[in-house]
Amino acid sequence: MDGMTTPPPARPMARGRMFFANPGPTNIPDSVLLATARASIDFNDPAFIALYDRCMAGLKQVLKTTTGEVFAMTTSGHGAWEASLVNVLSPGDTVLIPETGHFSDTWAKMAQRLGYRVQWLKADWRQGIEMARIREALAADAGHAIKAVCCVHNETAAGTRLPIEQVRAMLDEAGHPALLMADTISSLGCYDFRMDEWGVDVCVGGSQKGLMLPTGFAFTGASPKAMEAHKAATTPRFYMDWTEMLGRRHRSFVGTVPVTLFYGLAEALRLMLDEEGLENVFARHARLARAVRACVHHWGAGNSGPQLFCQNPERVSDSVTTILMPEGHDAEAVRKIALERFNVSTGAGLNVLAGKAFRIGHLGDLNEPMILGTLASLEMALELAGVPHGKGGVGAAMASLTQP
Repeated sequence: MDGMTTPPPARPMARGRMFFANPGPTNIPDSVLLATARASIDFNDPAFIALYDRCMAGLKQVLKTTTGEVFAMTTSGHGAWEASLVNVLSPGDTVLIPETGHFSDTWAKMAQRLGYRVQWLKADWRQGIEMARIREALAADAGHAIKAVCCVHNETAAGTRLPIEQVRAMLDEAGHPALLMADTISSLGCYDFRMDEWGVDVCVGGSQKGLMLPTGFAFTGASPKAMEAHKAATTPRFYMDWTEMLGRRHRSFVGTVPVTLFYGLAEALRLMLDEEGLENVFARHARLARAVRACVHHWGAGNSGPQLFCQNPERVSDSVTTILMPEGHDAEAVRKIALERFNVSTGAGLNVLAGKAFRIGHLGDLNEPMILGTLASLEMALELAGVPHGKGGVGAAMASLTQP
Protein backbone atom coordinates (compact mmCIF):
# COMPACT_ATOMS: atom_id res chain seq x y z
CA MET A 1 0.00 0.00 0.00
CA ASP A 2 1.18 3.56 -0.77
CA GLY A 3 3.13 5.15 2.04
CA MET A 4 3.21 1.98 4.11
CA THR A 5 5.94 -0.54 4.64
CA THR A 6 5.74 -3.92 6.25
CA PRO A 7 7.81 -3.98 9.45
CA PRO A 8 10.50 -6.65 9.53
CA PRO A 9 9.75 -9.74 11.60
CA ALA A 10 11.01 -9.79 15.18
CA ARG A 11 13.39 -12.53 14.14
CA PRO A 12 14.14 -14.22 10.79
CA MET A 13 11.54 -16.75 9.73
CA ALA A 14 12.86 -20.21 10.47
CA ARG A 15 12.31 -23.14 8.18
CA GLY A 16 11.42 -26.61 9.36
CA ARG A 17 9.46 -27.43 12.49
CA MET A 18 10.19 -25.69 15.77
CA PHE A 19 11.58 -27.99 18.43
CA PHE A 20 9.18 -27.12 21.20
CA ALA A 21 10.59 -28.12 24.58
CA ASN A 22 8.38 -26.07 26.84
CA PRO A 23 6.85 -27.73 29.90
CA GLY A 24 3.37 -26.62 28.91
CA PRO A 25 1.66 -26.09 26.63
CA THR A 26 3.28 -29.01 24.90
CA ASN A 27 3.61 -30.50 21.43
CA ILE A 28 0.28 -31.53 19.92
CA PRO A 29 0.26 -34.62 17.67
CA ASP A 30 -0.75 -33.92 14.07
CA SER A 31 -3.64 -36.36 14.33
CA VAL A 32 -4.98 -34.49 17.37
CA LEU A 33 -4.71 -31.16 15.55
CA LEU A 34 -6.57 -32.62 12.60
CA ALA A 35 -9.23 -34.09 14.87
CA THR A 36 -9.99 -30.61 16.24
CA ALA A 37 -10.39 -29.15 12.73
CA ARG A 38 -14.15 -29.71 12.64
CA ALA A 39 -17.20 -27.60 12.01
CA SER A 40 -19.23 -26.65 15.06
CA ILE A 41 -21.82 -29.08 16.35
CA ASP A 42 -24.50 -28.70 18.99
CA PHE A 43 -23.02 -29.94 22.26
CA ASN A 44 -26.36 -31.64 23.01
CA ASP A 45 -26.34 -33.50 19.70
CA PRO A 46 -26.57 -37.27 20.40
CA ALA A 47 -23.48 -37.87 18.24
CA PHE A 48 -21.44 -35.50 20.36
CA ILE A 49 -22.89 -36.78 23.63
CA ALA A 50 -21.69 -40.29 22.75
CA LEU A 51 -18.19 -38.97 21.99
CA TYR A 52 -18.15 -36.90 25.16
CA ASP A 53 -19.11 -39.86 27.31
CA ARG A 54 -16.32 -41.95 25.75
CA CYS A 55 -13.83 -39.16 26.46
CA MET A 56 -14.80 -38.89 30.11
CA ALA A 57 -14.57 -42.67 30.50
CA GLY A 58 -11.09 -42.56 28.92
CA LEU A 59 -10.04 -39.74 31.21
CA LYS A 60 -11.04 -41.87 34.18
CA GLN A 61 -8.80 -44.63 32.81
CA VAL A 62 -5.83 -42.25 32.80
CA LEU A 63 -6.70 -41.13 36.34
CA LYS A 64 -7.14 -44.80 37.29
CA THR A 65 -10.45 -44.29 39.01
CA THR A 66 -13.68 -46.23 38.85
CA THR A 67 -15.33 -44.53 41.84
CA GLY A 68 -14.59 -40.85 41.25
CA GLU A 69 -16.64 -38.17 39.53
CA VAL A 70 -14.84 -36.03 36.95
CA PHE A 71 -15.98 -32.44 36.42
CA ALA A 72 -14.70 -30.45 33.44
CA MET A 73 -14.77 -26.69 32.90
CA THR A 74 -13.50 -24.17 30.39
CA THR A 75 -10.40 -22.82 32.11
CA SER A 76 -6.72 -23.59 32.67
CA GLY A 77 -5.24 -25.52 35.58
CA HIS A 78 -5.49 -22.44 37.81
CA GLY A 79 -9.25 -22.52 37.44
CA ALA A 80 -9.31 -26.19 38.39
CA TRP A 81 -7.24 -25.36 41.47
CA GLU A 82 -9.90 -22.88 42.49
CA ALA A 83 -12.66 -25.40 41.82
CA SER A 84 -10.86 -27.97 43.96
CA LEU A 85 -10.89 -25.60 46.94
CA VAL A 86 -14.31 -23.96 46.74
CA ASN A 87 -16.19 -27.22 46.28
CA VAL A 88 -15.03 -28.95 49.46
CA LEU A 89 -14.09 -26.17 51.90
CA SER A 90 -15.85 -23.50 53.93
CA PRO A 91 -14.51 -20.04 54.80
CA GLY A 92 -11.98 -20.24 57.62
CA ASP A 93 -11.06 -23.88 56.98
CA THR A 94 -7.39 -24.83 57.28
CA VAL A 95 -5.41 -26.44 54.47
CA LEU A 96 -1.93 -27.95 54.77
CA ILE A 97 0.31 -27.22 51.79
CA PRO A 98 3.84 -28.66 51.49
CA GLU A 99 6.12 -26.30 49.58
CA THR A 100 7.40 -27.70 46.29
CA GLY A 101 8.08 -24.53 44.29
CA HIS A 102 6.32 -21.79 42.37
CA PHE A 103 3.07 -23.67 41.87
CA SER A 104 2.59 -24.76 45.46
CA ASP A 105 3.20 -21.11 46.38
CA THR A 106 0.50 -19.97 43.95
CA TRP A 107 -2.02 -22.55 45.19
CA ALA A 108 -1.38 -21.32 48.74
CA LYS A 109 -1.88 -17.67 47.75
CA MET A 110 -5.13 -18.63 46.05
CA ALA A 111 -6.35 -20.45 49.16
CA GLN A 112 -5.58 -17.42 51.33
CA ARG A 113 -7.44 -15.04 49.03
CA LEU A 114 -10.45 -17.35 49.06
CA GLY A 115 -10.61 -17.05 52.83
CA TYR A 116 -8.94 -20.26 53.99
CA ARG A 117 -6.15 -20.59 56.53
CA VAL A 118 -2.95 -22.01 55.07
CA GLN A 119 -0.58 -24.09 57.16
CA TRP A 120 2.60 -23.83 55.13
CA LEU A 121 5.36 -26.43 55.27
CA LYS A 122 8.45 -24.66 53.96
CA ALA A 123 10.96 -26.77 52.06
CA ASP A 124 14.14 -26.63 50.01
CA TRP A 125 13.05 -26.52 46.37
CA ARG A 126 16.18 -28.42 45.32
CA GLN A 127 15.62 -31.32 47.72
CA GLY A 128 11.86 -31.55 48.03
CA ILE A 129 9.85 -31.58 51.24
CA GLU A 130 11.02 -33.99 53.92
CA MET A 131 8.10 -36.39 54.26
CA ALA A 132 8.58 -36.52 58.03
CA ARG A 133 7.50 -32.87 58.14
CA ILE A 134 4.08 -33.83 56.77
CA ARG A 135 3.80 -36.70 59.25
CA GLU A 136 4.64 -34.36 62.12
CA ALA A 137 2.09 -31.77 61.03
CA LEU A 138 -0.68 -34.35 60.83
CA ALA A 139 0.24 -35.93 64.17
CA ALA A 140 0.23 -32.50 65.84
CA ASP A 141 -3.28 -31.74 64.57
CA ALA A 142 -5.13 -33.67 67.28
CA GLY A 143 -8.28 -31.57 66.80
CA HIS A 144 -8.33 -32.22 63.03
CA ALA A 145 -8.38 -28.53 62.13
CA ILE A 146 -6.70 -29.40 58.82
CA LYS A 147 -9.47 -30.12 56.32
CA ALA A 148 -7.31 -30.80 53.26
CA VAL A 149 -3.71 -31.52 52.32
CA CYS A 150 -2.90 -29.92 48.96
CA CYS A 151 0.04 -31.52 47.12
CA VAL A 152 1.61 -30.66 43.77
CA HIS A 153 2.46 -34.06 42.27
CA ASN A 154 4.90 -32.60 39.75
CA GLU A 155 6.42 -29.18 40.41
CA THR A 156 7.03 -27.76 36.96
CA ALA A 157 9.17 -24.87 38.19
CA ALA A 158 11.66 -26.97 40.17
CA GLY A 159 11.58 -30.17 38.11
CA THR A 160 10.63 -32.28 41.13
CA ARG A 161 7.93 -34.73 42.11
CA LEU A 162 6.15 -35.38 45.39
CA PRO A 163 5.18 -38.98 46.27
CA ILE A 164 1.43 -38.64 46.73
CA GLU A 165 1.07 -42.25 47.84
CA GLN A 166 3.33 -41.56 50.81
CA VAL A 167 1.16 -38.63 51.87
CA ARG A 168 -1.87 -40.94 51.83
CA ALA A 169 0.01 -43.46 53.98
CA MET A 170 0.75 -40.73 56.52
CA LEU A 171 -2.87 -39.60 56.64
CA ASP A 172 -3.94 -43.19 57.25
CA GLU A 173 -1.20 -43.76 59.83
CA ALA A 174 -2.35 -40.68 61.77
CA GLY A 175 -6.02 -41.59 61.40
CA HIS A 176 -6.50 -38.09 60.01
CA PRO A 177 -9.74 -37.37 58.09
CA ALA A 178 -8.34 -34.53 55.94
CA LEU A 179 -9.00 -34.72 52.23
CA LEU A 180 -5.98 -35.50 50.06
CA MET A 181 -5.83 -33.14 47.08
CA ALA A 182 -3.35 -33.58 44.23
CA ASP A 183 -2.36 -31.27 41.40
CA THR A 184 -1.69 -33.63 38.46
CA ILE A 185 -1.48 -30.88 35.85
CA SER A 186 2.04 -31.73 34.64
CA SER A 187 2.19 -35.38 35.75
CA LEU A 188 -1.02 -36.92 34.39
CA GLY A 189 -0.29 -38.89 31.25
CA CYS A 190 3.45 -38.57 31.91
CA TYR A 191 3.95 -40.90 34.82
CA ASP A 192 1.75 -43.05 36.98
CA PHE A 193 -1.12 -41.56 38.94
CA ARG A 194 -3.57 -43.81 40.80
CA MET A 195 -6.49 -41.87 42.15
CA ASP A 196 -8.36 -44.78 43.74
CA GLU A 197 -5.39 -46.82 44.95
CA TRP A 198 -3.67 -43.80 46.51
CA GLY A 199 -6.85 -42.55 48.11
CA VAL A 200 -6.74 -39.17 46.36
CA ASP A 201 -9.94 -37.31 47.16
CA VAL A 202 -9.62 -34.38 44.76
CA CYS A 203 -7.32 -34.23 41.74
CA VAL A 204 -6.67 -31.31 39.43
CA GLY A 205 -5.74 -31.64 35.77
CA GLY A 206 -5.63 -29.73 32.50
CA SER A 207 -5.68 -30.32 28.77
CA GLN A 208 -2.38 -28.76 27.69
CA LYS A 209 0.32 -31.00 29.17
CA GLY A 210 0.44 -34.80 29.10
CA LEU A 211 -2.97 -34.98 27.40
CA MET A 212 -1.39 -33.26 24.36
CA LEU A 213 -4.21 -30.79 23.66
CA PRO A 214 -4.48 -27.03 23.30
CA THR A 215 -5.17 -25.09 26.47
CA GLY A 216 -8.90 -24.75 26.94
CA PHE A 217 -10.36 -27.03 29.52
CA ALA A 218 -9.39 -28.37 32.91
CA PHE A 219 -11.01 -30.77 35.33
CA THR A 220 -11.33 -31.90 38.90
CA GLY A 221 -11.74 -35.51 39.97
CA ALA A 222 -13.69 -36.09 43.18
CA SER A 223 -13.83 -39.22 45.34
CA PRO A 224 -17.02 -40.27 47.18
CA LYS A 225 -15.48 -38.77 50.34
CA ALA A 226 -14.94 -35.48 48.52
CA MET A 227 -18.53 -35.50 47.30
CA GLU A 228 -19.69 -35.86 50.91
CA ALA A 229 -17.50 -32.92 51.92
CA HIS A 230 -18.96 -30.95 49.02
CA LYS A 231 -22.45 -31.26 50.49
CA ALA A 232 -21.33 -29.38 53.61
CA ALA A 233 -19.00 -26.84 51.97
CA THR A 234 -20.30 -23.26 52.15
CA THR A 235 -17.83 -21.31 50.00
CA PRO A 236 -19.84 -19.28 47.44
CA ARG A 237 -19.50 -20.64 43.92
CA PHE A 238 -21.51 -21.01 40.74
CA TYR A 239 -19.63 -21.69 37.51
CA MET A 240 -17.33 -24.17 39.26
CA ASP A 241 -20.01 -25.70 41.49
CA TRP A 242 -20.07 -29.49 41.25
CA THR A 243 -23.75 -29.61 42.24
CA GLU A 244 -24.58 -27.18 39.46
CA MET A 245 -22.60 -29.37 37.05
CA LEU A 246 -24.35 -32.56 38.16
CA GLY A 247 -27.63 -31.00 37.04
CA ARG A 248 -26.36 -30.59 33.49
CA ARG A 249 -26.51 -33.28 30.81
CA HIS A 250 -22.72 -33.46 30.65
CA ARG A 251 -22.32 -33.49 34.46
CA SER A 252 -19.76 -30.73 33.78
CA PHE A 253 -19.50 -27.34 32.05
CA VAL A 254 -21.88 -24.76 33.43
CA GLY A 255 -22.24 -23.16 30.02
CA THR A 256 -20.94 -23.94 26.55
CA VAL A 257 -18.84 -27.07 26.04
CA PRO A 258 -15.59 -26.62 23.99
CA VAL A 259 -16.76 -29.19 21.47
CA THR A 260 -13.77 -29.30 19.15
CA LEU A 261 -11.36 -29.98 22.01
CA PHE A 262 -13.24 -33.17 22.78
CA TYR A 263 -12.69 -34.47 19.26
CA GLY A 264 -9.01 -33.84 19.94
CA LEU A 265 -9.24 -35.50 23.37
CA ALA A 266 -10.80 -38.59 21.83
CA GLU A 267 -7.83 -38.90 19.48
CA ALA A 268 -5.28 -38.18 22.24
CA LEU A 269 -6.83 -40.88 24.42
CA ARG A 270 -6.76 -43.31 21.49
CA LEU A 271 -3.05 -42.64 21.03
CA MET A 272 -2.31 -43.06 24.74
CA LEU A 273 -4.59 -45.94 25.70
CA ASP A 274 -4.92 -47.96 22.50
CA GLU A 275 -2.01 -47.23 20.18
CA GLU A 276 0.92 -46.80 22.59
CA GLY A 277 -0.52 -48.11 25.85
CA LEU A 278 -0.46 -46.14 29.08
CA GLU A 279 2.41 -48.06 30.69
CA ASN A 280 4.50 -47.57 27.55
CA VAL A 281 3.72 -43.84 27.70
CA PHE A 282 5.15 -43.77 31.23
CA ALA A 283 8.22 -45.77 30.18
CA ARG A 284 8.89 -43.40 27.26
CA HIS A 285 8.73 -40.35 29.54
CA ALA A 286 11.09 -42.01 32.04
CA ARG A 287 13.55 -42.96 29.27
CA LEU A 288 13.64 -39.47 27.76
CA ALA A 289 13.95 -37.83 31.18
CA ARG A 290 16.95 -40.00 32.05
CA ALA A 291 18.63 -38.98 28.81
CA VAL A 292 18.12 -35.27 29.50
CA ARG A 293 19.52 -35.66 33.01
CA ALA A 294 22.54 -37.58 31.67
CA CYS A 295 23.25 -34.69 29.31
CA VAL A 296 22.92 -32.05 32.04
CA HIS A 297 25.17 -34.04 34.38
CA HIS A 298 27.80 -34.04 31.61
CA TRP A 299 27.42 -30.29 31.04
CA GLY A 300 27.98 -29.68 34.73
CA ALA A 301 31.01 -31.91 35.16
CA GLY A 302 33.42 -30.37 37.65
CA ASN A 303 30.59 -28.20 39.06
CA SER A 304 31.54 -25.26 36.86
CA GLY A 305 28.77 -25.66 34.29
CA PRO A 306 24.97 -25.88 34.34
CA GLN A 307 23.57 -28.16 37.04
CA LEU A 308 20.40 -30.12 37.62
CA PHE A 309 18.34 -27.95 39.92
CA CYS A 310 16.85 -30.99 41.67
CA GLN A 311 19.56 -32.50 43.85
CA ASN A 312 17.48 -35.40 45.17
CA PRO A 313 17.59 -38.37 42.77
CA GLU A 314 14.41 -39.80 44.32
CA ARG A 315 12.44 -36.66 43.51
CA VAL A 316 13.46 -35.86 39.92
CA SER A 317 10.62 -35.26 37.50
CA ASP A 318 9.93 -37.29 34.37
CA SER A 319 8.02 -34.33 32.90
CA VAL A 320 10.48 -31.46 33.06
CA THR A 321 14.13 -30.85 33.90
CA THR A 322 15.10 -27.53 35.49
CA ILE A 323 18.70 -26.49 34.80
CA LEU A 324 20.51 -24.03 37.06
CA MET A 325 23.02 -21.75 35.38
CA PRO A 326 26.52 -21.12 36.75
CA GLU A 327 26.85 -17.96 38.81
CA GLY A 328 27.11 -14.87 36.64
CA HIS A 329 25.48 -16.40 33.54
CA ASP A 330 22.02 -15.49 32.27
CA ALA A 331 19.58 -18.28 31.47
CA GLU A 332 17.56 -15.93 29.29
CA ALA A 333 20.56 -15.32 27.03
CA VAL A 334 20.83 -19.07 26.39
CA ARG A 335 17.09 -19.36 25.75
CA LYS A 336 17.20 -16.42 23.33
CA ILE A 337 20.06 -17.91 21.31
CA ALA A 338 18.37 -21.31 21.20
CA LEU A 339 15.16 -19.75 19.90
CA GLU A 340 16.57 -17.23 17.45
CA ARG A 341 19.47 -19.26 16.05
CA PHE A 342 18.12 -22.80 16.23
CA ASN A 343 14.30 -22.48 16.49
CA VAL A 344 14.24 -24.36 19.80
CA SER A 345 11.85 -23.13 22.49
CA THR A 346 12.50 -23.91 26.16
CA GLY A 347 10.85 -22.84 29.41
CA ALA A 348 11.95 -19.85 31.46
CA GLY A 349 12.89 -19.98 35.12
CA LEU A 350 9.97 -19.06 37.37
CA ASN A 351 9.73 -17.10 40.58
CA VAL A 352 13.13 -16.96 42.35
CA LEU A 353 14.64 -18.87 39.41
CA ALA A 354 13.86 -16.16 36.83
CA GLY A 355 17.03 -15.56 34.80
CA LYS A 356 18.90 -18.17 36.86
CA ALA A 357 17.49 -21.34 35.30
CA PHE A 358 15.81 -22.64 32.19
CA ARG A 359 13.61 -25.68 31.77
CA ILE A 360 13.43 -28.50 29.25
CA GLY A 361 9.96 -29.95 29.00
CA HIS A 362 10.01 -33.61 27.97
CA LEU A 363 6.32 -34.43 28.25
CA GLY A 364 3.58 -35.19 25.79
CA ASP A 365 4.19 -35.94 22.13
CA LEU A 366 7.94 -36.33 21.66
CA ASN A 367 10.59 -38.92 20.93
CA GLU A 368 14.35 -39.52 21.01
CA PRO A 369 15.33 -37.47 17.93
CA MET A 370 13.33 -34.50 19.22
CA ILE A 371 15.11 -34.68 22.58
CA LEU A 372 18.55 -35.10 20.99
CA GLY A 373 17.94 -32.19 18.61
CA THR A 374 16.88 -30.00 21.52
CA LEU A 375 19.92 -30.94 23.60
CA ALA A 376 22.32 -30.42 20.67
CA SER A 377 20.87 -26.96 20.01
CA LEU A 378 21.11 -26.03 23.67
CA GLU A 379 24.72 -27.20 23.82
CA MET A 380 25.48 -24.89 20.89
CA ALA A 381 23.59 -22.09 22.64
CA LEU A 382 25.69 -22.60 25.79
CA GLU A 383 28.83 -22.34 23.67
CA LEU A 384 27.65 -19.18 21.92
CA ALA A 385 26.62 -17.60 25.22
CA GLY A 386 30.04 -18.31 26.72
CA VAL A 387 28.70 -20.56 29.44
CA PRO A 388 31.26 -23.06 30.76
CA HIS A 389 30.09 -26.63 30.26
CA GLY A 390 31.34 -30.12 29.60
CA LYS A 391 31.39 -30.77 25.85
CA GLY A 392 29.63 -33.87 24.56
CA GLY A 393 26.48 -33.82 26.65
CA VAL A 394 24.47 -35.07 23.68
CA GLY A 395 26.72 -38.13 23.52
CA ALA A 396 25.89 -38.82 27.18
CA ALA A 397 22.21 -38.61 26.31
CA MET A 398 22.72 -41.00 23.39
CA ALA A 399 24.53 -43.44 25.64
CA SER A 400 21.59 -43.32 28.04
CA LEU A 401 19.09 -43.94 25.24
CA THR A 402 21.01 -46.93 23.88
CA GLN A 403 21.17 -48.75 27.18
CA PRO A 404 19.11 -51.97 27.21
